[in-house]
Amino acid sequence: MTVAEALTSARTRLTEAGVAEPGREAASLLGHALDRPHAFLIAHPEYTLSPSEAELFQSVLSRRSAREPFQYITGKQEFWGLEFNVAPGVLIPRPETEVLVEAAIEFLKPIRHPRFVEAGVGTGCVSISLLHSIRNASAVATDLSDTALELASANAEKFGVRDRLLLEKADLFSGIAGEFDLVVSNPPYIPDADVEDLQPEVRDHEPHTALAGGEDGLDIVRRILSEVRHILRAGGVLMLEIGAGQAGAVTGMFDQDVWEQPSVRYDLQSIARVVFARLR
Repeated sequence: MTVAEALTSARTRLTEAGVAEPGREAASLLGHALDRPHAFLIAHPEYTLSPSEAELFQSVLSRRSAREPFQYITGKQEFWGLEFNVAPGVLIPRPETEVLVEAAIEFLKPIRHPRFVEAGVGTGCVSISLLHSIRNASAVATDLSDTALELASANAEKFGVRDRLLLEKADLFSGIAGEFDLVVSNPPYIPDADVEDLQPEVRDHEPHTALAGGEDGLDIVRRILSEVRHILRAGGVLMLEIGAGQAGAVTGMFDQDVWEQPSVRYDLQSIARVVFARLR
């Protein structure tokens, strides 16, 4: 099988499976199987795959045709300019979460020795990106998933921030003591009834505990607001990623006797993506 033949057959198979952009995905899968850049595929359509290369390509093609996310197949996802390791059972980092990181960096940078907490660390992409960008910062991050904690630890080692990141198996802020400058979270915020309408890559492969947030999607947000005050210093900030259309409901949850007026940060599609407020 040549490169040209592999790309043609893969494009057809991915199209039949309903994968978006089947040509691009076919090239990405083949490049992964051959460990070659896209330019090689263009320049060498006549290259004949070795038996081991052909076997690996058919394996990854079968997985992608079953709508397994490409990131789980390659084990990689870029976020904030860093290539994070990803794995099944842990939410794949999304570009929109970079809005949360950007807002957090703006708040933390002027602080001399900033300390923050992340609830629901997942791959570690938020905490690690913040620690990588702010070299004098330290953090505590929690998760209930052993897989997530192991993956976050490996990623923190990879990017040289493990010594500034304390990882705890905990439900939100359980067991955390001290006063922090910032609490940040990308909680589950999809209404339970909407999960079944998600793309198969998300619905059938990513962890529902990291996606579904109750009847209106905001159960965990309510819990965070009810539990966060004991670890935030006066003047500290809570930052939450939210789903499309949730900004009004979330900003309305902040008790104005406790919090200053909440602010909203938008993503590149002008969707309200982050809500944050300062503790009085």
